Amino acid sequence: MSYFDKHVFFCTNQRTDGSACCNDHRAQQARDYVKKKVKELGIANRLNKIRINSAGCLDRCDEGPVIVIYPEGTWYTYVDEKDLDEIIEEHLKNGRVVERLKI
Repeated sequence: MSYFDKHVFFCTNQRTDGSACCNDHRAQQARDYVKKKVKELGIANRLNKIRINSAGCLDRCDEGPVIVIYPEGTWYTYVDEKDLDEIIEEHLKNGRVVERLKI
């Protein structure tokens, strides 16, 4: 059993060679937004145990920006805060995969 109910990893990698990477799409700001939002909603607490983390390269930059949620191993891409809000509401709060954002 996982320590966290949901563990969300945001690829925040910045490649130095100029090739595509998730941080080109403001991935760190997206991670900060989701972390703040789940705290405001009260779903990142001892009871729910939702953890939002930054990760190095998750090696799916061509599909980026990307996040992966464990323990399910569900991969998502997103464009804006509206997409992130949908992932928070559907997946993190209600346990339903957001098919339109799944990769």
